[in-house]
Amino acid sequence: MIARAFNMLRQRGLSQCAFPYLTQSRKRRPPRAGETTHLLLCIADHFEPKWASASALIADQRVQNWARQYPKFFGQFRDSDGRPPQHTFFYPVEQYDAEHVDALAALCRQGFGEVEIHLHHDNDNAANLRSTLERFKLLLASRHGLLGRRRVTGEISYGFVHGDWALDNSRHDGRCCGVNNELDVLRQTGCYADFTLPSVPSTTQTRKINSIYYAKDDPDRPKSHDWGFDVGSVSPPPTDSLMLIQGPLLLDWRRRKIENGCLQVTQPPNEHRLDLWLRANVHIPSRPDWRFVKLHTHGATEANQQILLGEAMMEFHRALARRAESRRNFHFHYVTARQMYNLAKAAEAGFAGSVAEALDFEVVSNLVEQPIAAAI
Repeated sequence: MIARAFNMLRQRGLSQCAFPYLTQSRKRRPPRAGETTHLLLCIADHFEPKWASASALIADQRVQNWARQYPKFFGQFRDSDGRPPQHTFFYPVEQYDAEHVDALAALCRQGFGEVEIHLHHDNDNAANLRSTLERFKLLLASRHGLLGRRRVTGEISYGFVHGDWALDNSRHDGRCCGVNNELDVLRQTGCYADFTLPSVPSTTQTRKINSIYYAKDDPDRPKSHDWGFDVGSVSPPPTDSLMLIQGPLLLDWRRRKIENGCLQVTQPPNEHRLDLWLRANVHIPSRPDWRFVKLHTHGATEANQQILLGEAMMEFHRALARRAESRRNFHFHYVTARQMYNLAKAAEAGFAGSVAEALDFEVVSNLVEQPIAAAI
């Protein structure tokens, strides 16, 4: 089995994380019978309305379809805390359109999610990156009432996804970034955590997998987040470091594929994949009952909307409800990226309370929620 796993990873260009995958074998396991499990489910959407150089009309239609259809289809579902499905829109800086962001903000104010920051850039430098992020976070917060703020200091804070997966200049050819100290720039401009990984099948994939961890920047080299310190494994947390929250990455022997937590037209959600996501067992040591499952998608495209705004996703929500009803110790919680970060920090601090009590543990939302519209 070990040799088969190594060969399968190597054949798919993943030799850099083959050894960590093998050494993680004891950590990966499904929930045991009778064991209390809280599934913390976050969907990080690399939401790009202008994907493939779409016209203004097509981009508008993509956004409006989300704004109209999401409440209609998903307003009927509730998690173990009585909350509806949550979707985190990582909106690209370079595609900014005020009307698009207003439409997403209105959807989020109904209680269906939040908006965070996404960025594609190339041949950049630290000074320009810092200016770009500062301007955009202020724009989203001041004009649209989005993002979050530190509970103690009031500082505007944001979650981040890197376009083309090239976080911290991690592509082998140096394209699609250019900033070797990107982790520091993100942290210094208010980023609370990065949600880019996993990036398989890209060569930007790190050796560190299935983890929530802190990475310290080394400005003299790229890809400083290739390794790091697991959250909860060191006390106090390392200074001048950025938290990274990874999604599941493991072998699916039944399909002979890599499971990378992607939701798209060729990878719809289902219970088999749910079991794999839970088996990845991404958690903080002090709260083994909280299993963090961060999925990713490019949800603006018409093809992927068929899944994300269609029957496949609706059936997945039904399946979660059936599982919780039939298994007394299984609970599921829809969370945004910000809330997932708060839960990680709460677990790190030894918080012994419920999931619902820790959703705003450290970073609170700027959104003023409106009542959720009734399902149409």
